[in-house]
Amino acid sequence: MVEVVVARLGLDSTTQSYVLVLQEKGGTRLLPIWIGQPEAESIVMQIHSIKRVRPLTHDLCKNLILGLGGSLRRVQITRVEKNTYYAELHINRGDNVVQIDARPSDSIAIALRLAAPIFAAEALLSTVEIEEQTDETPGVPGGTADAGELSADQLKEYLENLRPEDFGKFNL
Repeated sequence: MVEVVVARLGLDSTTQSYVLVLQEKGGTRLLPIWIGQPEAESIVMQIHSIKRVRPLTHDLCKNLILGLGGSLRRVQITRVEKNTYYAELHINRGDNVVQIDARPSDSIAIALRLAAPIFAAEALLSTVEIEEQTDETPGVPGGTADAGELSADQLKEYLENLRPEDFGKFNL
């Protein structure tokens, strides 16, 4: 397993699905994973420290883990079968580690909330060149917008208008 970090999030214009790009920590290999809009919104909200009055599903999962005396030790993205990625939450509770099967998008959203490391199977990582943008995209990690200024409507609009160019060009 190789530790990865959330590098970028964008919209694949061909599938109208969001693409979460994980990057090898301290390296250049990438793992793009296509995810749904609710998970994309949840991840962006956490990255930008946007809080809702009531907990969303991934906040609820965080609260359940902590409320039951557990801690999220790590997330592992283990394999891909028939274009479906599989992940596991490794939850410590006392002397036990429980492995919970989960979707990578949900696992990552929860890991970000609990500051847990994310790992991917070596075989899933690819060497992909990214052409960096010269202009920063407001509201994107590394961009220029103040995260606290995004309303829910602005966040939705931002996610709906993401293009592949917003997170770089991939040459597979």
